[in-house]
Amino acid sequence: MSGESPKPVRNFGLERELEIYQLGAAAKQLSIPIMLSLLEKKAKEALDPRAYDYVAGGAGGENTMRANLEAFYRWRIVPRMLRNVSRRDMSIELLGTKLPAPVLLGPVGVQSIVHREAEIASGRAAASLGLPFVLSTVSSRPLEEVAQTMGASPRWFQLYWGKNPELTASMLQRAERAGYSALIVTLDTSMLGWRERDLERSYLPFMSCEGLANYFTDPVFRAALHGPPEKNPAEAVRLWLSVFTNTAVTWEDIASLREQTKLPILLKGILHPDDARRAIDCGASGVIVSNHGGRQVDGAIGALDALPGVVDAIGGKIPVLFDSGIRRGADVMKAIALGARAVLLGRLYVWGLAVAGETGVRDAVLNLLADFDLSMALSGLVSPRELSPAALVRADDGKH
Repeated sequence: MSGESPKPVRNFGLERELEIYQLGAAAKQLSIPIMLSLLEKKAKEALDPRAYDYVAGGAGGENTMRANLEAFYRWRIVPRMLRNVSRRDMSIELLGTKLPAPVLLGPVGVQSIVHREAEIASGRAAASLGLPFVLSTVSSRPLEEVAQTMGASPRWFQLYWGKNPELTASMLQRAERAGYSALIVTLDTSMLGWRERDLERSYLPFMSCEGLANYFTDPVFRAALHGPPEKNPAEAVRLWLSVFTNTAVTWEDIASLREQTKLPILLKGILHPDDARRAIDCGASGVIVSNHGGRQVDGAIGALDALPGVVDAIGGKIPVLFDSGIRRGADVMKAIALGARAVLLGRLYVWGLAVAGETGVRDAVLNLLADFDLSMALSGLVSPRELSPAALVRADDGKH
């Protein structure tokens, strides 16, 4: 990553609170509701029902989505008193770069169904905060365009590993040339999960060419068509359907991917300690504990429940990141206390995007950061580096 991150803001949470109260005194308000339930409600009102369900839904009966939230509830923070928390620093170092907070905007595809500016708006919001933005393979805007609008701000590329190795290599080369500084390989989507909401509506946005910008602009993909995808989108969609999923990928293939890029590779979707150890053996630069926000396997383990076992298996050799279920500052605290270096946001910032575009994304993330800062300070902590399992207690056993 290049460029300098903003300096940590002293008493950031208090300043954010004061800003919001001052807006109220002037009969104004933020671009989005503060309460998350109201934020999602307003996003639902703004979106086509099919688009809302695509973002909000999960696999099957959505038990894994519930498991993600319940896993956070089972861990409780134990605040400590009479500690000097007047000067706080929420910054961390990740893959050799200092970030102002342990937060990234995670990969969410097809953002054009949420807002017309799609990933451009989200990328700009991330850049304004100095936080990394992770662009999905199935983004609505080409990776080069998103990179250009973000300037020198940190950005990563997320790869869905398809059937065509030449196409994969081309995507990686494009990401490197466009200044993406890390590669996230999503392992848990070799095929789409059974998503009842989308199936009930017979809705898959890719069938309407949404989210295929990186394919339609790729020279390898275009060369495989009889004509430009703009003139024959139906043929382009058929080709995409034939190459997107790849159920034959195994651990042995990670080495070949490693040879195709200079970027650090993080493996996303790790939930089992043995898979974490395999990731180290394969030369991964990091892992991301994730169940895809509950969108792939119904009834799977909550991501936070899986985190301690993965952290123990990794043994500090490479960074462990976390997603699936992060909504509030306390969630960030709990994930980091259990061993995550940083967390990735998903639905939270997408609801902000739906309501108010770039400003909505920025406000949603700023509110989370303020909540995180205040939660840390009120618990007697001044830095993520101070977080450990000792800051928590299990609600179901009463033990620290």
